[in-house]
Amino acid sequence: MSAIKKFLSDTVIYGMTTIVARVLNFLLTPFFVKKFEASLYGVFTYLYSYAALINAFLAFGMETTYFRYLQKVEPKDKEKVFNNSFIITLFATVLFVASMFIFSDPIASWIQSVDLAKEEYITFVKFFAVILGADALAVVPFARLRAEGRPIRYGAIKLINIFILVFCNLFLLYWLPTLMENSSFWQSLASGWYREGWLGNVFISNLIASVVTLILLIPQIAKFSFRVDAALLKSMLSYSFPILIANISFIINEHLDKMMFPKLIPTAQGETDLGIYGAVAKLAIFLNLFVTAFRLGAEPFFFSYAKNENARQVYAKIMEYFVMAMVVVMVGLCANLDWIKYFIKGGELQQDVYWSGLYIVPILLLNNVLLGIYMNLSVWYRLSDQTRYGLYISGIGAIITVILNLSLIPSFSYFGAAVSTTITYLFMVGISYYLGQKNYPIPYNTLKCVSYLLVGAVATLIMYYLFESNIWLNNALFVVLMLVLIYSERKIIKTIVAKL
Repeated sequence: MSAIKKFLSDTVIYGMTTIVARVLNFLLTPFFVKKFEASLYGVFTYLYSYAALINAFLAFGMETTYFRYLQKVEPKDKEKVFNNSFIITLFATVLFVASMFIFSDPIASWIQSVDLAKEEYITFVKFFAVILGADALAVVPFARLRAEGRPIRYGAIKLINIFILVFCNLFLLYWLPTLMENSSFWQSLASGWYREGWLGNVFISNLIASVVTLILLIPQIAKFSFRVDAALLKSMLSYSFPILIANISFIINEHLDKMMFPKLIPTAQGETDLGIYGAVAKLAIFLNLFVTAFRLGAEPFFFSYAKNENARQVYAKIMEYFVMAMVVVMVGLCANLDWIKYFIKGGELQQDVYWSGLYIVPILLLNNVLLGIYMNLSVWYRLSDQTRYGLYISGIGAIITVILNLSLIPSFSYFGAAVSTTITYLFMVGISYYLGQKNYPIPYNTLKCVSYLLVGAVATLIMYYLFESNIWLNNALFVVLMLVLIYSERKIIKTIVAKL
């Protein structure tokens, strides 16, 4: 139980930082959907989907590789691990940023949508080149802070990033226009570069936050030297390359539907549907927070605990608790969807537009649970140095995603996109579990986990489609399910509370 306690404490420390940051970011959503029409919010969703894919490429799987090789090398060689990890991301970042600026025109032509001119997209491409470059260079320094057990500094930098992002967005979108109306000083200061209601203001805010974050990480970056251990570098690349491909494939599974939307539905309605899809997906943010917090606490813990005799039993228990917690959050969110939906209310003429997509929220919640389970299952190929399996699973998942998106999105729009993700994640969970039990068996309580998952999925469907999101009926069902859960798990809950 002490191992579980350590894991929970790590998850809480890093998770709280992530939760606060994501919640503050989530609180920007009402301002965005009120300021931008659904079609313009679709452009926002489209560009950030590409950003997620590029982020995975630039990170080059170095975060996981860094943690793994800290455990494999002698203490005296740990600096070599950092140097090798950082130089890989540095090389990829310089190459990427240079390419984005050189080829900004053809890139803009490729991603250009219906409403905005190509010149706008050229500017956006250059903004994102700097944003993504700064974010990529921060990956390994942030991993170093986690490996060194410095959650306070890690959390402080993350929070500063999000506070700057929130402040700059509110300032550029709302406060500056008011200041300009009442002051010639602000008019002259904003002259020549500021455009009220411009989507680019959001990207400028992100750029400022990312650059400041990188500056704050200079003490970690300053420890870097260009002394490279060629043999170690080759070994790390061999380990990280399958992770890179798996991560890219994984991002494809998660975001390809949004990237394909303008191509599969190349109309103004397609952009509007993408904006709706991007907005309602934000309502699953709290479940996504749980998945992210779990990953931040789990990755270093799993690697550091792997040499213990009871490691696999502990991993199985973590999966069990994880599924229970995910189901509780999923059902709780769906129970209160009737008031949570006001976060995407939009402007006076946009409310019904954004709310028309609420019916896919239960599906999106289930998708996040399946994503979390897959991330938990993936421990087996990371710990056994069989990262090629992650490549195979994610790669096949990406192929399934492409086929399903091509088949379903033109006919069913964002409902087809949501269902495509569900089918893909179910496949990835199933195949990862099967291969894991063959190559690195972990004694999961499979029947129990599946039972909780089915109960949660059925409950969310009942709440939305049978109870029609009635907040009283939904929460009554939620309370009943919670009481049943607490009673059935009373021994475990008592033990955990006593230990904590």
